[in-house]
Amino acid sequence: MKITANKSVSAEYELYVDGEVEGELELMEKATAEQPLSFIYGVGMMLPKFEENIFGLEVGSAFDFTIENEDAYGPYEDENVLDLDRAIFEIDGKIDEEVIFEGNVVPLMDNEGNRINAQVVSISDTHVKVDLNHPLAGENLHFKGTVLEVREASEKELAALMGGGGCGSGCGCGSGEGGGCGDGGCGTGEEEMAGSCGSGCGCH
Repeated sequence: MKITANKSVSAEYELYVDGEVEGELELMEKATAEQPLSFIYGVGMMLPKFEENIFGLEVGSAFDFTIENEDAYGPYEDENVLDLDRAIFEIDGKIDEEVIFEGNVVPLMDNEGNRINAQVVSISDTHVKVDLNHPLAGENLHFKGTVLEVREASEKELAALMGGGGCGSGCGCGSGEGGGCGDGGCGTGEEEMAGSCGSGCGCH
């Protein structure tokens, strides 16, 4: 059976990005045979270019391809780094230090009520600096892996997606890590990818 629309696909893979030294690659995330990347093809769970590169593959097929950043999470945009009033994050005049700390990814809402993930860059007495860029923005994504399973998606699986049970927008939900979308939403870093949505390539 080949990978086509509405097929349930599982794969193991390694995701590399360009390293600091020209010509070297840095391992960003991976999904193993024990904890594979699993998704339904053609329903918006994965980056379009990722799906384009694995279309028609069968169980046992290996893949090795690169997605340029403009076809992945776009370039890194300096204007997406914002200084927000500290009071936005305070409850009863205090910041929850278990949630708001440097390096953590927190959910925010834009002016239209859409949820966006932001990484905390720094915290001062008056402001919290956050980065709204996707963790893989500006990176060229190098995927190498093997298809483990291809089967017809069940009606239950498809119905769950139609009912909003899948990720529809982000990776990767993000990052290869783990067993579902990292934080219940899409994309946080290096663990997002490995479940039903991923991070590296995953939901977008």
